[in-house]
Amino acid sequence: MIRGLVALFAGALFGAGLALSGMADPQRVRGFLDMFGYWDPTLAFVMGGAIIPMAIAWIIQRRLDKPFADAHFSLPGTSRIDAKLAGGAVIFGIGWGISGLCPGPAFADLAINPLPAFAFIIAMLAGMMFHRLTT
Repeated sequence: MIRGLVALFAGALFGAGLALSGMADPQRVRGFLDMFGYWDPTLAFVMGGAIIPMAIAWIIQRRLDKPFADAHFSLPGTSRIDAKLAGGAVIFGIGWGISGLCPGPAFADLAINPLPAFAFIIAMLAGMMFHRLTT
C-alpha cells in the first residue's frame, strides 16, 4: 500500500514538474533541439537544475541500507556502450526530435493535449512490442 502511494506521489510530482518546466510542450522541446535555427535554451536550464536534486539523491541513497518503500534497492548495473545501446539512443533521439515528446512528457500530455499524446503513446507501445517480438 505504501509503495503504491509513494509511486503515485512520485509520478504526480514528476508530471507536475514536466508541465511547469515546459518539458511537456513539444514546441518548446523542438525549439531546444533546433540548435541551428531558433534555438530555445530554456530546457537546458531545466535539465541543469535537475542535476542538483539528483546529486543529493545519490548521496542520500549511498547512505541508506534500503529504500523507504521497498526491501532493497533495484539499481541497474553499468554496461558498456555497444551497437544496440547506440542504435536505441539514435532511434529515441529521432523520435524525440520529430514528435517533441518522450515517454514521461507524453503521459503528462494526456491531460494537456490528449490526441497527439495518445498517438505517440500508441506508436511507442507498438515499437516496444516490435522490440519484444524481434529480440
